[in-house]
Amino acid sequence: MKPQTKFPTALVSGDYTASSLTLDGGSIIDQCIVTAGERGTFFLEQHLLYVVLGGSVRLNHGQQSWTVGKNEMLLLRKCQSVDYEKTSDPATGLFESLLFGISSELLKDFLASQNIGPVTTTEEQGARVSPMSERLVAYCHSLQPYFDQPEQAEPALLRLKMMELLFDVMDCSKNTFRQMLQLRQPVRSDLRRVVEENITSPIGIDELAYLSGRSRSSFKRDFQDIYGIPPARWIREQRLARAHQMLQGSSLSVSEVAYTLGFENPTHFSRIFKQRFGVSPSNVS
Repeated sequence: MKPQTKFPTALVSGDYTASSLTLDGGSIIDQCIVTAGERGTFFLEQHLLYVVLGGSVRLNHGQQSWTVGKNEMLLLRKCQSVDYEKTSDPATGLFESLLFGISSELLKDFLASQNIGPVTTTEEQGARVSPMSERLVAYCHSLQPYFDQPEQAEPALLRLKMMELLFDVMDCSKNTFRQMLQLRQPVRSDLRRVVEENITSPIGIDELAYLSGRSRSSFKRDFQDIYGIPPARWIREQRLARAHQMLQGSSLSVSEVAYTLGFENPTHFSRIFKQRFGVSPSNVS
């Protein structure tokens, strides 16, 4: 079990081998081509538009799952952990995709350029797989020269290309565009659902508040009303309790349990586990 891969930080850290382009304003475009199945977990630091150009990918978050096939796309909000499993195209043996990391600043500028204000709906627009138009597919293929010669890709030009992407998405899919409007100002969601779906994600109070459509203070107040204790304490206790259950009679290593439950540092996990239960996790039986 490996730690969750942070998107897009891992793509520009030097530890990730995929081809990627970094845009002015913090957004990123990642190109992925694989010849065999690949599985893992992304933690989204930016909004993600997942575009598949060959093969398919199965994505899972909480109780939700989506299969994105060739020339289809899916828009996901930031601050979420998403499991993925890629399947190659039987005809070519390849899986091909583009991952567009959309920063909040870029989205804000795009919506401002269209004189589109904050969303006013109280109904959350759920993520949904959408087919891509011929124009959008052609746009994706037009990016290949930038991947071939990334040193010649000027940030200002890449920013224009990202703006072009948002225009094409707006024209292609009304559902995805409605999602885009809500990304800037999420509608209020059920707090219990948000917390429990992200219990194993490496996120803090600010991110949970964002996902629930609340301010930090409002989130903490509502959480206290529901659970009776502060959120940070509750989340830590829940993760440790689950860790204890997983370690009893399990063949999983301490590191595997730690990463599965959103602890990024197994040493820190072992220390607080021993403080809680009086025994190190390696000695649980």
